[in-house]
Amino acid sequence: MWKEENNQLQRSFEFENFVEAFTFMTKVAFAAEKISHHPNWSNVYNKVDIKLFTHEEKDSITDKDLKFSKEIDQIFNKEKL
Repeated sequence: MWKEENNQLQRSFEFENFVEAFTFMTKVAFAAEKISHHPNWSNVYNKVDIKLFTHEEKDSITDKDLKFSKEIDQIFNKEKL
């Protein structure tokens, strides 16, 4: 689940291996580019940590972040099927 911390939406995603994690990141990257809203994230092997916030709104959580977090969840759920 996403949590609010330090004016950011944060969530960690875990996969079976690096290829699955990287595939997920690639799909999220295409979604981010489509809406021009890019996550702060990191990846170590099978784990992806994502932080969402809006720079233009004084680094706070906006509706754009909430919508994008739901889209990321949908991508993750499709990957886990």
